[in-house]
Amino acid sequence: MRFANKVALVTGAGSGIGAATAKRFASEGAAVACLDVNEEGLRRVVDEIKGGGGRAISATCNVAKKADVDAAVQRCVSELGGLHCVVNNAGITRDKMAKKLSEEDWDVVLAVNLKGTFLVCQAAIGVMGDKKYGRIVNTASVAVRGNVGQSNYSASKAGVIGLTRTLALECARSNITVNCVAPGATDTAMFASVPEDIKQAIVKSIPAQRMASPAEIAAVHAFLCSDDAAYVTGQLIYVDGGATLGV
Repeated sequence: MRFANKVALVTGAGSGIGAATAKRFASEGAAVACLDVNEEGLRRVVDEIKGGGGRAISATCNVAKKADVDAAVQRCVSELGGLHCVVNNAGITRDKMAKKLSEEDWDVVLAVNLKGTFLVCQAAIGVMGDKKYGRIVNTASVAVRGNVGQSNYSASKAGVIGLTRTLALECARSNITVNCVAPGATDTAMFASVPEDIKQAIVKSIPAQRMASPAEIAAVHAFLCSDDAAYVTGQLIYVDGGATLGV
């Protein structure tokens, strides 16, 4: 039980990779604070964790709003007894070719994906720094290498990498590691919305010839938050079935 007596906070925990990550932490002994704007999804995840004998709370939270984030982190600490691990998984897309992309769609993607990651990190570091212990994992994407129709998304995820590396430097002496995972095509609701012909072309381009399952991304989150990865910080790990090799 790698996370016995530990508290983990996962954003975007109402579905997909976030839900799988919350369940993975709970299965390894952590108490889990599940954050999302999807209240119904949060209830399902928390009920499943509790049904399996785990401990979890849900907090409806828009990570782009500082007041929401601060309240959720404070609630995590007060109800679960601390904060040791954070996985910033919340993210959205508003895909469109750059010449047609609205200012609103640019702003909302940067607000959730980049600003939201920063706000959660900022609140978590305030708690973790006092205890001289913490593990933070942020979420980038293979799209940081460039992806047609995703100028806003790619920019937000590239920003997350720079943020991760800077926070890793700032937090190293406080025994807080900060790393970043860049998933490739993963079997989630977000990917399910991709047109079938494009989806098949993407899968065909992956050396592994398949998508990842959310549980496979969650396994990397768990490793980076464990003491097995205590000397790993400031790193970007692609979890993509080899899709970025040779590119």
